[in-house]
Amino acid sequence: MIYEMAHITVQPGKHAEFEAGVAQALPLFRRARGYRNIELQRSIEDPSHYILVVQWDTVEDHMVHFRESEDFKEWRRLVSPYFAKPPVAEHTEVVVK
Repeated sequence: MIYEMAHITVQPGKHAEFEAGVAQALPLFRRARGYRNIELQRSIEDPSHYILVVQWDTVEDHMVHFRESEDFKEWRRLVSPYFAKPPVAEHTEVVVK
């Protein structure tokens, strides 16, 4: 299993709209091939900074099957108007537990 870690900075005053967009988009992720889990975390120190954590079976499930889908386009339509700058994403895996 891999983790997609997307660091997202939201425009000031747009937190509620962004969070509502993420909530509305949950079914898009849940029906994706290789999807395992999703959570949105908000920074305590910087409330405009979020980390979207999505668990996938493989990097390909995220980068090919989801990113090239119509559901990804809908995800971006729902949340991108609230981005202060482009998100930065990376993939991680657990090496010590």
